[in-house]
Amino acid sequence: MSESKRDILKRKILGAAEKRIETQGLAALRARDVTKDAGCALGSLYNAFEDLDLLILAVNSRTLARLHASLQSASASQTSPKEKLLALALAYQDFGTENPNLWAALFDHRMQPGVPVPQWHLEEHVLLISEVIGPLSQLNPNLDDDMLASRARTVFSAVHGIVKLSLDGRFVALDPDKVKAELSEFVSQYLRGNTSEKKA
Repeated sequence: MSESKRDILKRKILGAAEKRIETQGLAALRARDVTKDAGCALGSLYNAFEDLDLLILAVNSRTLARLHASLQSASASQTSPKEKLLALALAYQDFGTENPNLWAALFDHRMQPGVPVPQWHLEEHVLLISEVIGPLSQLNPNLDDDMLASRARTVFSAVHGIVKLSLDGRFVALDPDKVKAELSEFVSQYLRGNTSEKKA
Protein backbone atom coordinates (compact mmCIF):
# COMPACT_ATOMS: atom_id res chain seq x y z
CA MET A 1 0.00 0.00 0.00
CA SER A 2 1.40 3.38 -0.99
CA GLU A 3 1.96 6.10 1.60
CA SER A 4 -0.69 8.76 2.01
CA LYS A 5 0.28 12.40 1.52
CA ARG A 6 0.04 12.92 5.27
CA ASP A 7 2.32 9.96 5.96
CA ILE A 8 4.87 11.28 3.48
CA LEU A 9 4.68 14.70 5.11
CA LYS A 10 5.15 13.22 8.59
CA ARG A 11 8.15 11.21 7.43
CA LYS A 12 9.80 14.28 5.89
CA ILE A 13 9.19 16.45 8.95
CA LEU A 14 10.34 13.70 11.31
CA GLY A 15 13.52 13.17 9.32
CA ALA A 16 14.24 16.90 9.25
CA ALA A 17 13.68 17.25 13.00
CA GLU A 18 15.86 14.23 13.74
CA LYS A 19 18.66 15.67 11.62
CA ARG A 20 18.40 19.06 13.34
CA ILE A 21 18.59 17.50 16.80
CA GLU A 22 21.43 15.21 15.74
CA THR A 23 23.57 18.05 14.39
CA GLN A 24 22.59 21.02 16.58
CA GLY A 25 20.96 19.62 19.70
CA LEU A 26 17.46 19.81 21.11
CA ALA A 27 17.80 23.39 22.36
CA ALA A 28 18.32 24.63 18.80
CA LEU A 29 15.20 22.96 17.40
CA ARG A 30 12.76 25.44 15.84
CA ALA A 31 9.55 24.61 14.01
CA ARG A 32 10.33 27.06 11.22
CA ASP A 33 13.76 25.51 10.60
CA VAL A 34 12.31 22.00 10.54
CA THR A 35 9.61 22.82 8.00
CA LYS A 36 12.11 24.71 5.86
CA ASP A 37 14.38 21.65 5.82
CA ALA A 38 11.39 19.42 5.03
CA GLY A 39 10.29 21.70 2.20
CA CYS A 40 6.82 22.43 3.55
CA ALA A 41 4.83 25.26 5.10
CA LEU A 42 5.07 25.99 8.82
CA GLY A 43 1.45 25.03 9.37
CA SER A 44 2.12 21.58 7.92
CA LEU A 45 4.02 20.59 11.05
CA TYR A 46 0.95 21.10 13.21
CA ASN A 47 -1.23 19.17 10.78
CA ALA A 48 1.17 16.23 11.00
CA PHE A 49 2.14 16.24 14.70
CA GLU A 50 -0.24 18.64 16.51
CA ASP A 51 2.65 20.40 18.25
CA LEU A 52 6.44 20.51 18.54
CA ASP A 53 6.45 18.37 21.69
CA LEU A 54 4.84 15.43 19.90
CA LEU A 55 7.32 15.81 17.06
CA ILE A 56 10.19 15.64 19.56
CA LEU A 57 8.63 12.57 21.16
CA ALA A 58 8.47 10.95 17.72
CA VAL A 59 12.18 11.62 17.22
CA ASN A 60 12.92 10.30 20.71
CA SER A 61 10.85 7.21 19.95
CA ARG A 62 13.11 6.43 17.00
CA THR A 63 16.19 7.02 19.14
CA LEU A 64 14.86 4.74 21.87
CA ALA A 65 14.22 2.00 19.31
CA ARG A 66 17.82 2.25 18.08
CA LEU A 67 19.17 2.31 21.64
CA HIS A 68 17.04 -0.68 22.61
CA ALA A 69 18.27 -2.62 19.57
CA SER A 70 21.88 -1.83 20.52
CA LEU A 71 21.33 -3.04 24.08
CA GLN A 72 19.59 -6.20 22.91
CA SER A 73 22.42 -6.98 20.52
CA ALA A 74 25.05 -6.43 23.22
CA SER A 75 23.20 -8.61 25.71
CA ALA A 76 22.57 -11.39 23.20
CA SER A 77 26.28 -11.64 22.45
CA GLN A 78 26.98 -12.77 26.03
CA THR A 79 25.96 -15.85 28.00
CA SER A 80 26.23 -15.22 31.74
CA PRO A 81 24.09 -12.58 33.48
CA LYS A 82 27.21 -10.79 34.74
CA GLU A 83 28.62 -10.56 31.23
CA LYS A 84 25.26 -9.33 29.96
CA LEU A 85 25.11 -6.50 32.49
CA LEU A 86 28.63 -5.42 31.67
CA ALA A 87 27.88 -5.54 27.94
CA LEU A 88 24.72 -3.46 28.48
CA ALA A 89 26.66 -0.76 30.35
CA LEU A 90 29.34 -0.52 27.67
CA ALA A 91 26.77 -0.54 24.84
CA TYR A 92 24.90 2.28 26.57
CA GLN A 93 28.08 4.32 26.80
CA ASP A 94 28.90 3.62 23.16
CA PHE A 95 25.46 4.74 22.00
CA GLY A 96 25.66 7.98 23.97
CA THR A 97 29.15 8.70 22.66
CA GLU A 98 28.18 8.02 19.05
CA ASN A 99 24.84 9.87 19.21
CA PRO A 100 25.34 12.56 21.87
CA ASN A 101 22.62 15.01 20.84
CA LEU A 102 19.94 12.43 20.10
CA TRP A 103 20.80 10.58 23.31
CA ALA A 104 20.65 13.80 25.36
CA ALA A 105 17.26 14.70 23.88
CA LEU A 106 15.80 11.57 25.48
CA PHE A 107 16.37 13.09 28.91
CA ASP A 108 16.41 16.84 28.25
CA HIS A 109 12.97 17.18 26.68
CA ARG A 110 10.12 18.30 28.93
CA MET A 111 6.43 18.50 28.08
CA GLN A 112 4.57 21.75 28.65
CA PRO A 113 3.41 22.29 32.27
CA GLY A 114 0.36 20.21 33.03
CA VAL A 115 0.73 18.02 29.94
CA PRO A 116 1.58 14.39 30.77
CA VAL A 117 3.98 12.27 28.76
CA PRO A 118 1.89 9.90 26.61
CA GLN A 119 1.64 6.36 27.95
CA TRP A 120 3.02 4.86 24.74
CA HIS A 121 6.24 6.82 25.21
CA LEU A 122 6.59 5.85 28.88
CA GLU A 123 6.27 2.21 27.85
CA GLU A 124 9.16 2.65 25.42
CA HIS A 125 11.38 3.77 28.29
CA VAL A 126 10.37 0.68 30.28
CA LEU A 127 11.84 -1.49 27.52
CA LEU A 128 15.32 -0.21 28.41
CA ILE A 129 14.86 -1.15 32.07
CA SER A 130 13.60 -4.59 31.05
CA GLU A 131 16.99 -5.34 29.49
CA VAL A 132 18.58 -4.86 32.92
CA ILE A 133 15.85 -6.75 34.79
CA GLY A 134 16.51 -9.93 32.80
CA PRO A 135 20.08 -10.64 33.95
CA LEU A 136 19.42 -9.20 37.42
CA SER A 137 16.59 -11.68 37.92
CA GLN A 138 19.00 -14.52 37.13
CA LEU A 139 21.43 -13.25 39.74
CA ASN A 140 18.68 -12.59 42.29
CA PRO A 141 15.96 -15.21 41.75
CA ASN A 142 14.41 -14.56 45.17
CA LEU A 143 13.62 -10.89 44.56
CA ASP A 144 10.02 -10.00 43.78
CA ASP A 145 9.09 -7.98 40.70
CA ASP A 146 8.93 -4.64 42.52
CA MET A 147 12.38 -5.05 44.05
CA LEU A 148 13.85 -6.22 40.76
CA ALA A 149 12.45 -3.16 39.02
CA SER A 150 13.93 -0.91 41.72
CA ARG A 151 17.34 -2.58 41.47
CA ALA A 152 17.29 -2.30 37.69
CA ARG A 153 16.45 1.41 37.86
CA THR A 154 19.25 1.95 40.37
CA VAL A 155 21.81 0.24 38.14
CA PHE A 156 20.54 2.08 35.08
CA SER A 157 20.64 5.43 36.90
CA ALA A 158 24.20 4.86 38.10
CA VAL A 159 25.47 3.93 34.64
CA HIS A 160 23.54 6.81 33.09
CA GLY A 161 25.07 9.28 35.55
CA ILE A 162 28.62 8.16 34.76
CA VAL A 163 27.99 8.39 31.02
CA LYS A 164 26.16 11.73 31.17
CA LEU A 165 28.80 13.47 33.29
CA SER A 166 31.49 12.22 30.93
CA LEU A 167 29.67 13.41 27.82
CA ASP A 168 28.80 16.76 29.41
CA GLY A 169 32.42 17.27 30.44
CA ARG A 170 31.46 18.40 33.93
CA PHE A 171 34.20 19.06 36.49
CA VAL A 172 33.71 15.69 38.20
CA ALA A 173 33.52 13.82 34.90
CA LEU A 174 35.82 10.98 34.00
CA ASP A 175 38.33 11.38 31.22
CA PRO A 176 36.62 9.97 28.08
CA ASP A 177 39.48 7.52 27.60
CA LYS A 178 38.85 6.07 31.06
CA VAL A 179 35.06 5.78 30.98
CA LYS A 180 34.89 2.24 29.61
CA ALA A 181 37.39 0.92 32.13
CA GLU A 182 35.65 2.64 35.03
CA LEU A 183 32.20 1.51 33.89
CA SER A 184 33.50 -2.04 33.75
CA GLU A 185 34.97 -1.71 37.23
CA PHE A 186 31.78 -0.16 38.62
CA VAL A 187 29.58 -2.96 37.27
CA SER A 188 32.05 -5.59 38.47
CA GLN A 189 32.14 -4.08 41.97
CA TYR A 190 28.35 -3.87 42.07
CA LEU A 191 28.03 -7.49 41.03
CA ARG A 192 30.59 -8.62 43.61
CA GLY A 193 28.62 -6.82 46.31
CA ASN A 194 25.38 -8.21 44.93
CA THR A 195 26.78 -11.74 45.07
CA SER A 196 28.05 -11.25 48.62
CA GLU A 197 24.66 -9.93 49.69
CA LYS A 198 22.94 -12.97 48.20
CA LYS A 199 25.29 -15.37 50.02
CA ALA A 200 24.94 -13.59 53.38
